[in-house]
Amino acid sequence: MRGLGGALVLVLALAACAPDPGVAGAGASGAPAASASATLPPDAPEIDAAAIDAALAADEAEYDARIGLVAVDTEDERTLEHRADERFRSASSIKALAAGALLARTEPADLERVVTWSDVVDHSPVTGPATATGLPLGEVAEAAVRLSDNTAHNVVLQELGGPAGLQEALRALGDDVTRVDRIEPELNRVSPEGLDTGTARSLAADLRALLLGDALDPADRAQLRDWMSGNATGDALVRAGAPDGWSVLDKSGGAGGLRNDLAVVERPGAAPIVIAVLTERRDPSLPYDDALVARAASVALEALR
Repeated sequence: MRGLGGALVLVLALAACAPDPGVAGAGASGAPAASASATLPPDAPEIDAAAIDAALAADEAEYDARIGLVAVDTEDERTLEHRADERFRSASSIKALAAGALLARTEPADLERVVTWSDVVDHSPVTGPATATGLPLGEVAEAAVRLSDNTAHNVVLQELGGPAGLQEALRALGDDVTRVDRIEPELNRVSPEGLDTGTARSLAADLRALLLGDALDPADRAQLRDWMSGNATGDALVRAGAPDGWSVLDKSGGAGGLRNDLAVVERPGAAPIVIAVLTERRDPSLPYDDALVARAASVALEALR
């Protein structure tokens, strides 16, 4: 356990990229154009930002969508971004950050404590059948991350003091952008106030702090890594866009035309890449498409290879 208030505040060296002050989920076709940009430290390999911009713009046009992307090579701090400061609903991707916040404030023995609940919401494959008996808190948190169990996420939020408790934990990480306002399933719904939204920049920094920084003790960091490893919910997303031989720790999210994936990508012989890919169709009646996330991730990961 480590209090998040003592965590290192990460400041990614990212240039702003057509920030959208509007509300996520508006689906407006008149949103400002965005261009990919790259931040390169001295002596770092060059990145063809124009080619990346063209690829992402083509994907946005093909899917009538917008893509928010930040990818940071932690080996040399090369950074790619596209619509990095535009807001998107976090959806179920927030569950990984909630689990990290829970680990930061608990001891191993706390995760063995059996917790109970009475309100079961849709998509609760683990907690639904266990409503009568309850489950150890650690198993509940794992279900929220690994299987995106919605009731499990609500239980984790309750342990944190509700949505406000999770938002406070993110603020302690240095994230003053991401909003946490509601529980499942309401958190997936578009709101004119921009409730439950974040940006690719803010969410990538949070994930980096939890999985690669000092926000968590080593044992808690290893636990979160385990919960985010090999999850079938992310097979068609960043993992599908990663080169052969690379491994992906991720947490996906999706609702309507929105599809997200937050990931740490590990590769042989080099430090990991942190990547956040947030996508949303401009027509809210259209379903999301996993391929859009995979294609955007592939563009970024190949550029940082």
